[in-house]
Amino acid sequence: MKVTKESIENFTVEFESEEELRHEFEANLSAGGLFLSSTERPAEMSTIQLNLRLTKGGSFATSATVVRLFEGAFAVSIDANPQEILSSLTARPEPKEESAGARDATVWDRVRAMPYAEKIILATKADRSERGVLIQDNDPQILYYLIKNPRITTEEVLRIARMTSISAAVADQIAKTTQWSSNQEIRSAIVNNPRTPTPLALKLLSTLPEPEIRHIAKSTGVSQALKQAALRIVISRG
Repeated sequence: MKVTKESIENFTVEFESEEELRHEFEANLSAGGLFLSSTERPAEMSTIQLNLRLTKGGSFATSATVVRLFEGAFAVSIDANPQEILSSLTARPEPKEESAGARDATVWDRVRAMPYAEKIILATKADRSERGVLIQDNDPQILYYLIKNPRITTEEVLRIARMTSISAAVADQIAKTTQWSSNQEIRSAIVNNPRTPTPLALKLLSTLPEPEIRHIAKSTGVSQALKQAALRIVISRG
């Protein structure tokens, strides 16, 4: 069972096999709880969002309450019905009829061959493999709609935040989305990205860790305004 922290109040739990899922169900989930191994722990008695997934299976989103913290782990009480969770994760989608051409085409070939307008539409709902192809377009408009995709991951947003092809609109959308702006790595990437508008970079600068601000104060790869602002912060905290 793999536990990934997506944001302060959002965790993804992936079961690598149905056997692992059913074992966890018998041990904990059937009683409405889960024991999650993770060094990234939320506060005790806080409410978090869990995205439960089964590799090559289904998914289920639910809220949960952190009931106890342990060394390298924490226990939660899940709000949803355990049997409903198990059924959703183990459900098998109905097979769809595909043409011979569709079966032969790879995701890469299919997405790359799409007209631009269709890529824009796809970006808002693309799955992970499709998003991987669309990100490589380095197109600011496509990146903007990818950010709005509810299935996009923290890892993908961080990758986009570091790209020098992002537009001001993309940087702003990332910054004003709490799920992403609460991630220090993403904030740092936005501040250090030369395509980020200076006012936005200045707004986020003070939220970075002090070592990062000191680095920016000495950097030659950022704007002079940002460098001077970082220097002022270092001096004021000194």
